[in-house]
Amino acid sequence: MSIPGSEAPRGGAGGPARAMSVWSVAALGIGSMVGAGVFALLGQVALLVHGETWIAFALGGVAALFSGYSYARLGARYPSRGGIIDYFHLGLGPPLLARTLSILYLVTLALTVAMVAKAFGAYAARIFHDPPTHLERVEAYSTGIVVVLAVLNMVGSAAVGRVELGLVIVKLSILGLLIAVGAATLHPAMLEVHRLPDPNALLAAVGLAFFAYAGYGMMANAAADVPNPERSMPRAFALAIGVVLALYVTLALVVLGNVSPETLARYADTAVAEAAAPILGHAGFVLVSVAALLATASAINATLYSIINITHGMGQRGALPAVLVRPLFGQGTTGLLVLLAIILVLTNFLNLNAIASVASATFLACYLAVFVAAWRLRQEIGASATLLVIGFAIMAVVFGAFIASLVQGGQLIELGIIIAACLLSGVLALLGTSGDAAAPAPGATSGTAN
Repeated sequence: MSIPGSEAPRGGAGGPARAMSVWSVAALGIGSMVGAGVFALLGQVALLVHGETWIAFALGGVAALFSGYSYARLGARYPSRGGIIDYFHLGLGPPLLARTLSILYLVTLALTVAMVAKAFGAYAARIFHDPPTHLERVEAYSTGIVVVLAVLNMVGSAAVGRVELGLVIVKLSILGLLIAVGAATLHPAMLEVHRLPDPNALLAAVGLAFFAYAGYGMMANAAADVPNPERSMPRAFALAIGVVLALYVTLALVVLGNVSPETLARYADTAVAEAAAPILGHAGFVLVSVAALLATASAINATLYSIINITHGMGQRGALPAVLVRPLFGQGTTGLLVLLAIILVLTNFLNLNAIASVASATFLACYLAVFVAAWRLRQEIGASATLLVIGFAIMAVVFGAFIASLVQGGQLIELGIIIAACLLSGVLALLGTSGDAAAPAPGATSGTAN
């Protein structure tokens, strides 16, 4: 069964089908996950659990595997380009709840742009200024990349295209080189576990690490282009998340086995590049930093593209107030400008860790809702109740512990932003121009790139 209006053409009079294989869909997921998230967050996670960082990424990957299962079953039964937005409307019952979560996901993408832009600024300042002592340099680069790419997307630039595949190959090649050489220079003593990590700190680190996997949701948008989604989607999700899990765990071991805690604390925002310096020399540092700039710029571009598509799709079905979908120029709307203003405020006034914490929390909340949708539709999608319950329980524990860590750490600003994001989503859902958002808009697109 497909969602009316959102299925892909399957041949016939409309032309040949645009078939995607398991490997093609998995490549899309890998490209979405391996990027800004790991370049920006590996150091932040390491600050919490140090040498046990690989454990946090391993557990985050396990949570992603279970979540990917719920996505895969939904995508196999309801192949559409709407992804998570469609699942909310199909499986959560009350239209108001579906609209609220859809808007929260839109806000989460805006938070993602802010976090990735902050990472771009950190790497740019590190490359072009030694030392990058002034925060305004980071903020200037962060603001500049958001503005430039937002304008490109508004005027309908086709820059997203096939360049993404090349970027994926470049990123994986550079990270592969770093891992291969770094394994030979790794100092096992730096990875020795002298005491078990604090459970609360570890779960908080898992919540943060999960953000680096969150891009797997984009694979659901490709289900409409897969000839046999019932068989192909579960395989693609398992393959993509499994490959990325292995990559992240290995990369964490290499970084923490080559970079001292003192250096990591000083350059947490650019930890992967710092690890390249003792392994590959200054040239390696520059090479990895350039890869980080490409990854973060690509992620910002793709996420802004998704935000524009989601905004238009939600506007068509009346899920947003009319004032927010008023066209301005090109693909731009008043709602997009409001989101850009929020992005720039967050980018200039919060640090990378704070933005990542908020985005991780809202991602976890949205992905928990996907489990609920899958549970309600489990008979139709042929999902295992046991796997759904286990996956939901794992993610709920991580989410609860992550929020608890913010409370215990006195991170009131982050908690305030999370609450404000939820309230704003609810208010905007109430002000939507339509009372019935059950039918997904044709061609609606969702997803993220980290």
